[in-house]
Amino acid sequence: MNHRLISRLVFIFSLSFFSFFLLQPVAASSSETYEVSSSILNVRSEPSSNSEIVAQLVKGDELVVFQEKYGWVQTYFDGEEVWVAKHHLVQQAFTSSEVSTTETSNTPKKVTVTSESIFVRSGPGTNYEPIGSAVSGDNLEVTDEAEEWYQIRLNGSEKGWIASWLTEQVTQTAQTTQASPNYNTVPSNSKGLEGYNIVVDPGHGGTDPGAIGFNGIQEKDVVLPTSTKVIDHLRDAGANVIVTRSGDYDVHLDDRARISNSYYTDAYISLHYDSSFDISANGITTYFADMVDKELGDSIQSAMISQVDLQDRGVRQANYKVLMNTKAPSVLLELGFISNPHDLSVVQTASYQNDIAQGITNGLIHYFE
Repeated sequence: MNHRLISRLVFIFSLSFFSFFLLQPVAASSSETYEVSSSILNVRSEPSSNSEIVAQLVKGDELVVFQEKYGWVQTYFDGEEVWVAKHHLVQQAFTSSEVSTTETSNTPKKVTVTSESIFVRSGPGTNYEPIGSAVSGDNLEVTDEAEEWYQIRLNGSEKGWIASWLTEQVTQTAQTTQASPNYNTVPSNSKGLEGYNIVVDPGHGGTDPGAIGFNGIQEKDVVLPTSTKVIDHLRDAGANVIVTRSGDYDVHLDDRARISNSYYTDAYISLHYDSSFDISANGITTYFADMVDKELGDSIQSAMISQVDLQDRGVRQANYKVLMNTKAPSVLLELGFISNPHDLSVVQTASYQNDIAQGITNGLIHYFE
């Protein structure tokens, strides 16, 4: 059964249950229609990245949501309750009347910036050069879409790209009542990282190569470009990012913790790639030292696994020195095995590094909600 057929079945069963629940006002009042914004979205049996995958949706598929829990939303498949990660969905804002929908179908799509400030980039990705900026409340016309990025108009005919997850779609009704291209009210459900200090710690560097992977690849050489994308995503989400190293040089473990402790740090994220003598070892692991940091680890691990396709190795406790010596909530992320040929071929790509950066950002946003 192909993905499109599966997604249609999900939608049909969801609509069937929705129609049934219309006879029960309490249940029906909480149901909403959403559209999938990611290229592929796993449908799971429980609201957890560790639960069984029962189907998959693709970008543009619609589903009816009945409740939300822990950043996951519930719908139905084959008469059974299933769950998907909410941050891969965009709420639909169509009017209840078919005539009204037809009348507004030619209205340009507009979005409102929900982060305090974001970059406008030359292309759809954090690896493209910033060519401008937008601030919270800016109302922008969308001219094109690519993956999770919107192309928008800047001034006149000039165009640029913004991250869709840092915006909120303006409803058709709201668009017809706008007197100005900007309105300066921050939406109540803004999910940015404004006001948060996040320390990003790219592991190893300099004379310390870290793990040695397949074909002699060094961990430090994969960590650094990944950290650049994580930093860009976090800053696009409004965070103030402090970096322990920005190049290939040595930074002592004590100094990494000292850098974090010298700020009012809200979260410390240490980035690494794993290696093993067992070439089959693969996947992503999140480590924490203190049990009070497990919630941060759970949130980031879940968001990363929802974003990429590598194996979920879970959240584990370990007494890593940088975690033990850091006062802020802290985690160490092993983002794949460079000793595994498949993992290595994936984690070296810009698309994976962008996706994992978005997952880390989403996990932090959910943690601070």
